[in-house]
Amino acid sequence: MATWKLKEPDPAVVARLADEFKTSEIIARVLASRGVESLAESRAFFSPDLANLNDPFLMKDMEKAAELVKSQVEDGKKVFIFGDYDVDGTTGSAALYLFLKGIGCDAKVYIPDRITEGYGLSQTGIDTAADWGAALLISCDCGINATEEVAYAKSRNLQVIITDHHTPDERLPAADAILNPKQSDCRYPFKGLCGGAVVFKMMQAVGRLLDVDEEEVFRHLDLITLGTAADIVPLTDENRVIVSHGLDRLAHTEKPGLRALLEVSGLGGKSLTVGRLLFRAAPRINAAGRLGDANRAVRMLTTESVSEAEKLAGELDDENRERQEIQQSIVDDAVRKVNAEIDLEKERAIVLWDEAWHEGVIGIVASKIKEVYHRPAVIISLKDDAGKGSARSVSGFDLFENLTLCKDVLDGYGGHPMAAGLTVSREKLEQFRSKFTSLAGEKLDSSQLVNSLDIEGEMDLNHIDGRFMKFLEKLAPFGPGNMTPKFISRNVSPGRDPRLVGKDNGHLKFKAKQGKTSYDAIGFNKANHYEKMINGKPIDIAYVVEENEWQGATSIQLNIRDIKQG
Repeated sequence: MATWKLKEPDPAVVARLADEFKTSEIIARVLASRGVESLAESRAFFSPDLANLNDPFLMKDMEKAAELVKSQVEDGKKVFIFGDYDVDGTTGSAALYLFLKGIGCDAKVYIPDRITEGYGLSQTGIDTAADWGAALLISCDCGINATEEVAYAKSRNLQVIITDHHTPDERLPAADAILNPKQSDCRYPFKGLCGGAVVFKMMQAVGRLLDVDEEEVFRHLDLITLGTAADIVPLTDENRVIVSHGLDRLAHTEKPGLRALLEVSGLGGKSLTVGRLLFRAAPRINAAGRLGDANRAVRMLTTESVSEAEKLAGELDDENRERQEIQQSIVDDAVRKVNAEIDLEKERAIVLWDEAWHEGVIGIVASKIKEVYHRPAVIISLKDDAGKGSARSVSGFDLFENLTLCKDVLDGYGGHPMAAGLTVSREKLEQFRSKFTSLAGEKLDSSQLVNSLDIEGEMDLNHIDGRFMKFLEKLAPFGPGNMTPKFISRNVSPGRDPRLVGKDNGHLKFKAKQGKTSYDAIGFNKANHYEKMINGKPIDIAYVVEENEWQGATSIQLNIRDIKQG
């Protein structure tokens, strides 16, 4: 059972918004909790405009980077794009490739092999660039800490532009230009861009220098939006503008690969949301790099052939099913290890390793373990004397900061506050576990280790009407920084016929009734609450309000997140 935490926006702001918008208190609360304080201020939030995107030249080194790309295009030289193997890296690389190709540049994309080359710039990739005859190497979603690799690239007579969004070390590579808004001396006003969006800003800058119609850049917002959704960056500020316009472009995309991907993901013809992209489309792209060659994802995203796109999308769909089976096996194994090895009363972080775990799925496993136990989790795949790990965290425990404090026992690390990767030798595994869990013990208290739901406020079900649904529609896209609002309603009747549905009867379906108002309600994986449905007592529900599409009809549905006895 989760803790329900009601947000507490300034009551004066809530009252003013309710008056200005001539709306209900609950809608005013939702607006206030998102930082909207006036009707005038709401216009930019509700009507994101591409004209309001930040000037790309505000980013440190952008002028150098854009001039360098411009000169390669004008001189007919080759540009080599080195991308990461995740969704952000592959979609960003594909967008840059298509843009450069569209303006007459000879470009090539290279994605490293996760198993043999590992994360980031590799000597193998650099040699491939030099042997191909490239004059310029551009990284996408990687390279910010690749000091040795950039030095090697320079020794192979390559100019280098780093585009990345991961946290930089104090010492930066000696690249010709580094684009990363998280550099301490970068004055770019928004720091939350994903890797592909940093590339998008470079595309904007190059387009302006070459006097290219900006539509040639914006036409690739479908790819940038998919990467932004998958990388779980804050959907505020510039990201909100990108995704708001990108979702529409993605729904009507002319790219055969994206159309094929949406079809195999079950999203063909459906309204697109960040959540649907994250949980349906993104895993199929990730499967390419987790179990095989991620270059196939780029080929799928850039091909002009419908048949090739469909063939590659089918392959990735098959591999995603295989990935799910491998992943579930490791999750089950990890849960057994937690029960056998971890004292959850004392340890506020989980660090596990095994030689049988496939390194291609450990990031997903770390996310699952974090969700189950509500504490930082590090899952490590061991091979010979080396371990590759993925870490996921909870609010209040910055992974990059704490891995930095453990760097004396690590061979390498990098990432974000909430997600990171690391390498560690077998002989230092116990030292790392001890040090990491000690840091978690110092910085996390028990209140941070429980599942909690952030609730916008309490409301009666009769507040859900046409205007309310229109408001939710305008509030989207939802994601970090603008999560789908959750509400609570008390003294609700579960109706006459609550029932268990779905595979293994794991889901709970009922009619939520309050007074004369009732709505269909579905609680995914909430079968454990069934007893509360049939004892004749009222219930309190925490939920999100959504539209359910079924057989061509749309209806309002409550998606139940938690149930308590009234």
